[in-house]
Amino acid sequence: MIIYNVTVKISHEKHDDWLKWMKEIHIPEVMETGMFTNHVFTRVVMEDEDGTNYSIQYYCESMEKLEEYQDKFAPALQVKHTERYKDHFVAFRTLLERV
Repeated sequence: MIIYNVTVKISHEKHDDWLKWMKEIHIPEVMETGMFTNHVFTRVVMEDEDGTNYSIQYYCESMEKLEEYQDKFAPALQVKHTERYKDHFVAFRTLLERV
């Protein structure tokens, strides 16, 4: 099992809009690709005066499925996010493997 983890810090100014958009639009679009079996959306519990931090973990059956997602779907989905929240977020991605 591969876990594709996306950590995002969103500015306080855009927080409420971003949270709604993530729950109603972005995460459902990622899941509709069929590349992931499940996801978990969590808030990182820490004080940060610049914004609020979140972790979205998408569960994938194999590295091949993840690579397919990254090749076919991720670029367009990331552009939508960047265009909508430009200069109001920082994001990084990590791959985890369940042991």
